[in-house]
Amino acid sequence: MTSVLQVGALNAVVAETLAREYGAVVHDPERLASYAESVRVVVTGGHAGVGTALLDALPGLRAIVHFGAGYDGTDVETARARGIVMSNTPDVLNDCVADTAVGLMIDVLRGFSASDRYVRAGRWAADGPYPLQRRASGSRVGIVGLGRIGTAIATRLEAFGCPIAYHNRHEVSGSSYRYEPSLVRLAADVDVLIVSTAGGEGTRGLVSREVLEALGPDGVLVNVARGSVVDQEALVSLLSAGRLGGAGLDVFDDEPHVPVELLDRDDVVLLPHVGSATVATRAAMADLTLANLRSFVDTGTLITPI
Repeated sequence: MTSVLQVGALNAVVAETLAREYGAVVHDPERLASYAESVRVVVTGGHAGVGTALLDALPGLRAIVHFGAGYDGTDVETARARGIVMSNTPDVLNDCVADTAVGLMIDVLRGFSASDRYVRAGRWAADGPYPLQRRASGSRVGIVGLGRIGTAIATRLEAFGCPIAYHNRHEVSGSSYRYEPSLVRLAADVDVLIVSTAGGEGTRGLVSREVLEALGPDGVLVNVARGSVVDQEALVSLLSAGRLGGAGLDVFDDEPHVPVELLDRDDVVLLPHVGSATVATRAAMADLTLANLRSFVDTGTLITPI
């Protein structure tokens, strides 16, 4: 039997199947020496991943199977250089993450979460109507990362009559949306900037202070990618100074820790990284993760290689 190692916490169905069908070992750094030589496949989440040190410790590793679309916790370049194949779970979570992005955008602009708190606190009766907010339909939207999820977001926002532009490392061939090679210029031109790019060192701090300053005091940032993509310190600073109009955040730089400065702000909506957290989507992600594992064990190939 191919020796399988589980790294990090995983979906319950995946973890149970790994233990039952593959006799998988759950990674424990203190016991690493007892199983390191035998491991051929690692199954992990995108956040945990397989870093350089663990790669160095697993000389027989041949495949890394990721539960999730992201894989920023894995040293992909080193793994590829060593001939290690990798997979993730693309597409099956596109719709739910895109729904989350649009929901955050609407919530921040219309103040739904804040006005819900207003009602629950008895303030509607005591203080009168909730202050007027901004409309979502027709807002100019910039998308950072027009991949599968970014395109799903854009498709939804077309129905809202939103002019859409995007920033990528390269222009997307055949796209009907306006390409902006400068992220600073894109931020300056839109009302809402939605981040849906991949995480990892290549995009760390991509949405910099300069980008956030260009978005401006009326602009809204929505992040459903990874917390590392945004300069979180600058985000907090600009919101506190009234130099950014609001934010809808599903991800943070040091999860599950959230900057305390954001907790009481009505112009910020905070979610606990639930972009793909629906029963149907997590089941589909689990199925695809296990299908990748079975395919590699049986044939040496992956269904959704990175």
